Amino acid sequence: MTMRHVSWKRWLGGAMAVGLLGGCSGVPYYGNPELPRPPSQAPLDYFSVNWWASLAPPETLEYGPRETASPAYDPVSRTAIALTRDGFARGVGRDGKVKWSYKTASRFNAGPRVMDGVVYVPGGDGVLYALDAATGEEKWKYVAGEALATVPVVTEGLVLVASESDTLFAVKAADGQWAWQYRRDPPTGFTVRGASRPLVREGIAYVGFSDGFVVALSVDDGGVTWERSLSGTGSEFLDVDSSPVMDANGQLYVASYKSGIFALEAETGDMVWNTSVNGLTSLLVSGQVLFAAGDGRIDAYLAETGRLLWSHPLGERAAFAPVFAKGMLLVPTSNALLFLEPKTGRSRVSWNPGGGITAPPFAAGRQLFVLSNNGFLYSLDLNGLGG
Repeated sequence: MTMRHVSWKRWLGGAMAVGLLGGCSGVPYYGNPELPRPPSQAPLDYFSVNWWASLAPPETLEYGPRETASPAYDPVSRTAIALTRDGFARGVGRDGKVKWSYKTASRFNAGPRVMDGVVYVPGGDGVLYALDAATGEEKWKYVAGEALATVPVVTEGLVLVASESDTLFAVKAADGQWAWQYRRDPPTGFTVRGASRPLVREGIAYVGFSDGFVVALSVDDGGVTWERSLSGTGSEFLDVDSSPVMDANGQLYVASYKSGIFALEAETGDMVWNTSVNGLTSLLVSGQVLFAAGDGRIDAYLAETGRLLWSHPLGERAAFAPVFAKGMLLVPTSNALLFLEPKTGRSRVSWNPGGGITAPPFAAGRQLFVLSNNGFLYSLDLNGLGG
C-alpha cells in the first residue's frame, strides 16, 4: 500500500524559534502584525499590511496546523479566495470581510484557479467545484473520487487537475463533464506528499508522477506524446511532484525528488542536462535563470547549462513553491516568508505572520495575498519593493 509521506525536514522547521529565521545577521525580521510591535522593531519598509482575516484559527490542542492551499484573486469582483484546512472555501472582499463561504467535506491540498469570474476549487474530498468568484454560488461540480492535489489549469475549454492517486483529470470548463483522464500506478514504497500541476504549451500537457516519470499528453484527448523515467530504479521517493516549467526558448525543466533537476527537450523528452541535488520540490524560471526550492535550500541555476549560480541554505527548514513579486523572489518556508534578491540569493527580510507559511502566496500587481499556517489570510501592499 502506498503511503503519502512528508519529509521530516518539513515538520522540524516549524518548531524552531525566531533565532533561525533570516539565515544571516542583519536581516530584518517582521513578526505577526496582529500582535503589539516591540519598540526595537523597525517599521515595515518592504511592505505594509492592508488587512488580515481570521479564517481558520488554530483550535484548542491543535498541534502544528498547516495550510497548503495557495490563495487566488478575482480582479473583476476584487475578491480574494482562500481554501482552508477546515474544508471551507471563502471569498474575502477589499475590506478584509468574508463575502461568502462554501463548505466541502475535507481539507484542501491545493489552491483554486480563477478564470473569467469562475473559481475552480480542487477538493480534498475528491470533488472539483466551479463557483462564482463574486458570490460563491455553485455552478457545477465533478466527482473525481480521488483527493485532488493541484491548482487547476484552465486551457482550451478544459480544466486539468491531478489527484494524490496519480490521476490527471480533464473536465469541460463549461459544465463539468468528464473529457478524459490519464493514470499511472503509484510505486509501492514511500512517496513525497503532493502532485505535479500540469504545464500546458501548444496543446501539450507536461506532468510528473510519483513513480518518477514525466509524461507529455495531448490536451485534446489525453494521448501520450512521450514519457520519460527520471528517478531510476528503486521504489521510494521517486516522485516528480514539481510542476514542470519552460523557458522562453521552449526548454522544459522538471525536478525529481530523488535525482535532481532535469532539463529536457520539450518535443522528445530527451535530456539536455541534469543536476544531482535531491530533495527539490518546486521550480520557477525567469529569463535565463532557473530557481529551485526544497528541503533545506533554495538554488539558482543558469537554465541553459545547469550551472549553479547561488544557493541559499535553510538548515533543517523546507522551502515551498516560490513566486516573483515586484522584482523580488518570495519563498515560503516552514517558519517565515523570505524576500530574496534574485541575482544574489541574499535575504532582505523575513516575515512570520504566525505558524509559518506553507502555501505559496499569490501576487496580483503590487498586492500579495498570503495564507498563514494559523489560518489567517493577509493582503500585503508591496509598496517598498522596486520592479
